[in-house]
Amino acid sequence: GLMFGYACRETDVLMPAPITYAHRLVRRQAELRKNGTLPWLRPDAKSQVSFLYEGGRPVHIDTVVLSTQHAPHIGEADLREAVIEEIIKPVLGEWLADKPTIHVNPTGRFVIGGPMGDAGLTGRKIIVDTYGGMARHGGGAFSGKDPSKVDRSAAYAARYVAKNIVAAGLAERCEVQVSYAIGVAEPTSIMVDTFGTGQVSNGVLTGLIREHFDLRPVGILRMLDLRRPVYRPTAAYGHFGRQDIDLPWEKTDKAAQLRDAAGLGELRKVGS
Repeated sequence: GLMFGYACRETDVLMPAPITYAHRLVRRQAELRKNGTLPWLRPDAKSQVSFLYEGGRPVHIDTVVLSTQHAPHIGEADLREAVIEEIIKPVLGEWLADKPTIHVNPTGRFVIGGPMGDAGLTGRKIIVDTYGGMARHGGGAFSGKDPSKVDRSAAYAARYVAKNIVAAGLAERCEVQVSYAIGVAEPTSIMVDTFGTGQVSNGVLTGLIREHFDLRPVGILRMLDLRRPVYRPTAAYGHFGRQDIDLPWEKTDKAAQLRDAAGLGELRKVGS
């Protein structure tokens, strides 16, 4: 199977802007529901933020979608106003200066949600769990799999590798692909793409990855200490770019070593 990891300098967590802000919107929704600011909010919510890119960088937001479950008594106009003022504006701030299209509950009322409204969702949310479509995906879901399964552990390791490459200043964007065969310990392939932003060649980066990261399944378990019970919080708000929980694949502890090995001099700190 194939697994992918990705990192870029669009945000402080070295994640793409669209998925980062989409997660922040639903996190804000949950916060206002729980603290009673908007007591008519209910748990089920989903978001999507579409950015316009120029020269490989996000320049403005084109469209924002936020759908939220709500109590039966709240009217659509009141709900829209409150969601825009209390959720969307505080999260997106200056990104709203170009007046993007905003859709709040575009299908109308959203009273029935959660398991009563949807069934058969396991494995379907692989893009929101990862990079929001900015990077490729091997197709394997994370949730429900223990860390001995490379669908999960190797995707985490690939993110760890890509994030350290970007944090080291070796590239502005980096996608790492690894592949495995059952019964073969070493990855059957490692491929790097820096989309023309690399400070060294992709071949050099591949060599650095092999030298500094143990990408055997057992090596990943040890390298990222994946037998710790850290997984439950990742079921919401994504598996990557998290600052609220201590996820070992989000560390950039290899960045200085990578930069030194690449011969690029002292590391300027990027990311966390």
